[in-house]
Amino acid sequence: MKPVVHEDRAGLVAAVADSLESLVAELVERQGRATIALTGGSVGTELLAALADRPVDWARVTLTWSDERFVEAGSSERNATQARAALIDRIAIPGSQVRELPAADGRSLDEAAESATAMLRELGPIDLTLLGMGPDAHVASLFPGLPGVHASASAVIAVRDSPKPPPERLSFTLDAINASDRVWLVVAGADKADAVARVLGGADLPEAPAVGVAGRLETLMHLDAEAASQP
Repeated sequence: MKPVVHEDRAGLVAAVADSLESLVAELVERQGRATIALTGGSVGTELLAALADRPVDWARVTLTWSDERFVEAGSSERNATQARAALIDRIAIPGSQVRELPAADGRSLDEAAESATAMLRELGPIDLTLLGMGPDAHVASLFPGLPGVHASASAVIAVRDSPKPPPERLSFTLDAINASDRVWLVVAGADKADAVARVLGGADLPEAPAVGVAGRLETLMHLDAEAASQP
């Protein structure tokens, strides 16, 4: 995993937006389309807002999410709802190319995980998975000490005991994340500095799930100076 340090949070968001814009242009030119798995969180949402006015060929892009809170469709808690406000409702992207993970619409959490796994299989290769990281070094909804870190039977798993509310979530497994060609972690803030140091120092996977992230072609950890402040 290669760390890339930016001067501050604003510089981090702008630089990653620049890189994502360039990557999509390259992918569209080379293969005619791009598939991106988005992340939630405050920095992830700021990144999406920064992309809204960029000249990205959104008609050739398919979007999904690396994890989602299992609440009602349209809930303000959903990553997809926040992403729609920050980006999706502001750009010209076909609705069929926005592939939300299932909401709590009457199906069980396990059924939702099965449906999401089938959707991911249908999408095919993901060119880029974006991830945030928590102060506990969790990524997506894979938390330290929970069995999801080791899950491999399906691409998307049901999470029932998230230490962050809401407790029920859907999450890519590490295998699903690592099937992406590229994985970019986007991490800001002094409260993440200890986790960053532990991950880059090679902490044990059960204690720091971000250690297990590895894209097929590229794995970058984009940091602001505060997140990179511990040696």
